[in-house]
Amino acid sequence: MRKLFTMGFRKKTAKEFFTLLERNSVSALVDIRLNNTSQLCAFTKFPDIEFFTKKILGIDYIHDVNFAPTEEILSGHKKKFFNWQGYEERFFALMDARNILEHIEKNYSRRDRICLLCSEPTPEKCHRRLVAKKFFEAFEGIEIVDF
Repeated sequence: MRKLFTMGFRKKTAKEFFTLLERNSVSALVDIRLNNTSQLCAFTKFPDIEFFTKKILGIDYIHDVNFAPTEEILSGHKKKFFNWQGYEERFFALMDARNILEHIEKNYSRRDRICLLCSEPTPEKCHRRLVAKKFFEAFEGIEIVDF
């Protein structure tokens, strides 16, 4: 069965982070953050994360901003112009406008065991959960595992 992993790096040590990727035989880490140079966690800052994933685990690193929210959506939610439901509505509309199902099928249909990376420690209020739903639509029967 095809698997899709999702992971937030906050509240994880480098050891925990890389061990989870290795233990689950992840083949590609797909960074879905708008800004992958954030200082929230040094080992996830580009270009270091690309070096670490390739050198330590031999897995591909892909920064795919097609899965990232716009700055407008991010700041609107952070400034409380709209709640989480408003965020979800805007983000799903954005993914539809970007033809995200076509993007997934074109770019990820030959990949298995990828991991969507974002910063939030849990998926409940993180856009990685919303992106994972689109992968579920694109690939019937895909198993989604969050860590």
